[in-house]
Amino acid sequence: MKNAKRLLLCSSLIFILLLAACGGEPESTATPAPPTATPGTFRRLTILYTNDEHGWMEATEETGGAAGMMGLWREKESYTHDGPFLVLSGGDMWTGSAISTWFDGESMADVMNAMGYDAAAIGNHEFDFGLDGLEQRAAQSEFPFLSANIRDKESGDVSDVALPYVIREVNGIQVGLIGLTTVDTPQTTMPDNVASFDFVPYREALEQVVPQVKADGAELLIVVGHIAAGEMRALAPTAAELGIAVIGGGHRNERVSRVASGVALIEAGAYMEAYAKVELTFDTATGTVVSVEPSTHSNVRGTPDPEIAGVIAHWRAQADESLSHVIGYAEQEIGRHSNALSNMITDAWLYAYPSADIALTNFGGIRQSIPAGDITLADIVGVLPFNNVLVDVELTGAQLIANIVCCSPLVGGMTALGDYQLADGTALDPDAVYRVLVNDFMYAGGSDFLFHQQDPDAYNTAIDWRQPVIDWITSLGTSPDDPLDAYLDTVAR
Repeated sequence: MKNAKRLLLCSSLIFILLLAACGGEPESTATPAPPTATPGTFRRLTILYTNDEHGWMEATEETGGAAGMMGLWREKESYTHDGPFLVLSGGDMWTGSAISTWFDGESMADVMNAMGYDAAAIGNHEFDFGLDGLEQRAAQSEFPFLSANIRDKESGDVSDVALPYVIREVNGIQVGLIGLTTVDTPQTTMPDNVASFDFVPYREALEQVVPQVKADGAELLIVVGHIAAGEMRALAPTAAELGIAVIGGGHRNERVSRVASGVALIEAGAYMEAYAKVELTFDTATGTVVSVEPSTHSNVRGTPDPEIAGVIAHWRAQADESLSHVIGYAEQEIGRHSNALSNMITDAWLYAYPSADIALTNFGGIRQSIPAGDITLADIVGVLPFNNVLVDVELTGAQLIANIVCCSPLVGGMTALGDYQLADGTALDPDAVYRVLVNDFMYAGGSDFLFHQQDPDAYNTAIDWRQPVIDWITSLGTSPDDPLDAYLDTVAR
């Protein structure tokens, strides 16, 4: 028996030494639960977390929307506004659904106020309506916008577009909430809107701001970030060194609930289809986290909260008044990722602006499908939610190909499969000059396109990129007897 115990002890020691030699600890879903007999200095805190809401406040056939989410929190999580809870967002709150986009996010801020959010990270799409739009939403919102890594280009100081952190007292715990914004922002929003900012590396920002948060009295540190899952994992060891207990993410629409280096990592997907939760126990006597348990939960089967439902109904009525006009009819859904939808958009641009030879758009600009049945203005706003206009760019064939190779745009007026050819079958001439329609996000360098470098004097047409699509669908006069489906090109280009 003594030999068996000695063998077990040696085996355990070897495992520990091997683990140390490999440079880390395995990821897990939770730290050990606290003792059953909880000391008087232990405090419980529950974080409820969403991200990339993109204005999807309304319920769908599959999920409960904002009202269902609040009902679920009350029923399943025993949420109360004055209880031991923090309600947080990882950013990208409004650009997306027409009920939000049409109002520059005002409606979504209204809903999130009613839901009692405590703070939100600034995501890249918070800049979509310009700095004035961001400032208006910040003034409207009853919760702070956070980012510690947005810096003024001239001074190098933390930008006043957001707070780097705030401290909230929850259940006797002084909680420091620190914001982070994706360093991809200049490529994933209108570049001109963030031209005066630098987005410094996350580690650098945290190493600078954490001592300030602690000096201001924070006991427990939480990062509210618009950063991807891989970035959270890479940041976890630094967070552990700095005493950060939780990192919330966003941007890539992933669902994450794990513990790495002792730090809880959470992300809740997107579109209010789910939420992430962290159950945390903190010892106020020692200033340490006793346990942390992350998880994610689908937004289903919650009884809609009547107050939230009333706020949404108000904005639905406002949207319907402006956007309910029917412009056509589709027999079947036109999928977001379908050839039919991308071809229709680029072809409509050329239909409206025939002096151009080619039209290109970025895949990420198309945000939803067109449902079967009557097609309304709201559907088109949902498909193309960003406030972009068309730019007429002059490019050589070689420059055009460089953009196609680097950034994989959707194309009209040509094919990029196999040989590069115009719609009439003519081979693309590398030396010839072509007039190419792009949206102004792409022209400014969004998604790494090169157009502004290649043609700095391109012509801004001032044509709203949605309008040609609306006009083309309207011109066909489609109906159940003559649906739009018959006019769509479904061939890959």
